[in-house]
Amino acid sequence: MYHIVRVEDDISVPPSKFDLPVEEAVKESISEKFEGMIKNDIGVILSVVTVEEIGDGKVLPEDGSVHYPVVFKLLTWLPKEQEVVEGEVVDITEFGAFIRIGPVDGLVHISQVMDDFVSYDEKNSQLTGKTSKKVLKEGDAVRARIISVSLKEQNKVGLTMRQPNLGALRWLNKG
Repeated sequence: MYHIVRVEDDISVPPSKFDLPVEEAVKESISEKFEGMIKNDIGVILSVVTVEEIGDGKVLPEDGSVHYPVVFKLLTWLPKEQEVVEGEVVDITEFGAFIRIGPVDGLVHISQVMDDFVSYDEKNSQLTGKTSKKVLKEGDAVRARIISVSLKEQNKVGLTMRQPNLGALRWLNKG
C-alpha cells in the first residue's frame, strides 16, 4: 500500500550544490539519501513529495557541507499481509511465478498458483493446471493476496492465488 510519510532529519548539502537555490539543493540531497532505500517500518521509499521546513544551516568543522534540519514528506510503498494486490507476471520458474507488485517482485510458489496440480513448461516458460488447463505465463495480469513479508537483507514478499477471485485476470473474466 502507498503512504505519505512525514520525516524530520538533518540533511547534508555538499558544496557541489551551493550554486542551486537552498530548497532545490535540499530536495536533491533528500532524494539522493532516501529514494530507493527500504526501511522495515515504512517500506520502499519512492520519492520526495514535499519539503515543508528548512531550518538554519550549520557548517561543521572539517566538513564542507551545510547541514540543515528539515521536515519533509516521502512517498512510500509498504506491503501488508492479507492485502490484495494486482500485478504482472515478470518471470516463471520451476518453483513458481514472480509478480511485479508496486516497486518489488513477489513470489507465488507453484503450490499457491491455483487449486490444481501445476506443471512447469520450461520450453514455453509457463505454468499449466493439469485438470483446469489454466495457463500462467509472463506478461499475465494477476490478482493475488500477500501472505508473507520480509523487508530485511533480502526483500521477500510471498503471494497466493489459491483463493476465490484471485489468479490471472483473464481466468477471472471467463467466470
